[in-house]
Amino acid sequence: MNAYLSASLTVKDVRTSVAWYRDVLGFTVSQEHERGGVLRAVSMSAGAAAILVSQDDGAKGADRAKGEGISLMLTTENVDDLATQAKAHGATLDSEPADMGGRRAFRLRDPDGFRLTIATERRA
Repeated sequence: MNAYLSASLTVKDVRTSVAWYRDVLGFTVSQEHERGGVLRAVSMSAGAAAILVSQDDGAKGADRAKGEGISLMLTTENVDDLATQAKAHGATLDSEPADMGGRRAFRLRDPDGFRLTIATERRA
């Protein structure tokens, strides 16, 4: 199965989120998007997953809730290794790696509260 994920996340601080996705989950920067000389968004990728991290413009309030009810990420990487890497970079896991419904998975949240589930493909 070839999985592909593309998501757009609006965040409080684009630079903080880019660093988190790079350091904690191993994403790389594909492209920076500026408007008027100001960094507005960054395209990132990791394997078959691509995300666009966009700076919140504050129009809906600076402290509005983000990230509730979202679950992302299917990977062919070793989930236990990714969890170890995430913790080494300061992430707190919501759940440790475990077998869940035919997948190996763990859960964590990014700096804005986006809930991420990192899981392997379903085993036959």
